[in-house]
Amino acid sequence: MEHTEPKADGGEDTPQGPPESDDESRTAGADGNPNRKRRLRRLRRVTLAVLLVLLVPLLTAAAALRVNYMGDPADGTHTRNRDAMWLGHAWVDGRKDDADLAAFARRIENTGIRDLYVHTGPLEHDGTLPEARYPKARWLIDAVHRELPGVRVQAFLGDVLVTEGAGGMRLAKADTRAAVVDSARQVLDAGYDGVHLDLEPVRSGDRDYLSLLDDLRAVTRAQDARLSVAAHQIDPLPALHSVFGVFTENPKWWSQKFFGQVARRVDQIAVMTYDTAQPLEGTYGGYVAQQTSLALEVTPPTTHLLMGLPFYYESNFDHWGHAETVEAAVRGVRLGLSRTDADRKLFGVAPYIDFAATETNWDEYREGWVR
Repeated sequence: MEHTEPKADGGEDTPQGPPESDDESRTAGADGNPNRKRRLRRLRRVTLAVLLVLLVPLLTAAAALRVNYMGDPADGTHTRNRDAMWLGHAWVDGRKDDADLAAFARRIENTGIRDLYVHTGPLEHDGTLPEARYPKARWLIDAVHRELPGVRVQAFLGDVLVTEGAGGMRLAKADTRAAVVDSARQVLDAGYDGVHLDLEPVRSGDRDYLSLLDDLRAVTRAQDARLSVAAHQIDPLPALHSVFGVFTENPKWWSQKFFGQVARRVDQIAVMTYDTAQPLEGTYGGYVAQQTSLALEVTPPTTHLLMGLPFYYESNFDHWGHAETVEAAVRGVRLGLSRTDADRKLFGVAPYIDFAATETNWDEYREGWVR
């Protein structure tokens, strides 16, 4: 509601008449307009009420996350030698060579990294994948198997999904889903050890996505390969994805139930635990601890769960670099693991991404998780 402030010179002329009583003077104010004064008071009350409605839940949630970051992780909550890492497209398009791989091998030596999600797409919107996008894939796969025995190379395939407008993949189309499955066969035939799918944004409850995972799992199992997915975060409050969906076509979170449905259909599920908009290290670490617990509760012990680490620095509304640190993420992961399933075997962390990683990122990963 708009309100026009009085003019600097006092606005309207004060009407002449008998002297006002003390009560009338207090009500009317300096400009002699009692209605305007009442409207100002009402506006101030409404503004304060709105601010309280918005701020109190936010401050309460922030306090709860900060408390969630308190305490000491349990002994033994360190790497199980089942970590993964997302790698950029330069590894398969010709920009990397043997010297780069040798340096990378030294970098991850004595860490728990055993899976590499190598960007091999993007997929076309119709689900197909041109072979020209990964001309050096065979070189990379052979070199990794030679230099890093026991490390798997998975083809990281992704695309943006249509939620509104014309651009993006439409999972509702059976032909598109079939083409994605064919693309998975294609990269497995090229020698990859698995398929890592990253489609965004997937709405919570999307049956077409679940159907696609079922079809992909049949293909990967037949070839003794892995199927992994990059997963959205889980509702930090019950049904938050539904509430958020009222205001946006692309809600950020999945329900815990849907997360579990996805986890039961894959070999590995990696939570993208970054870009959280948390403003402080303490609240970010508490958020990661909460996400870890929520994911552990619904991920079957036969599925390998990984929690993402932000190996990059940005500062914007979605990702505050001073808050989303690897140190805070690792401590949050350890706290969530300690409280929920400290002995979980198929569990690890997944740094994102190699080309943006800093020495600080690597140091905090080693000191906090690898040890």
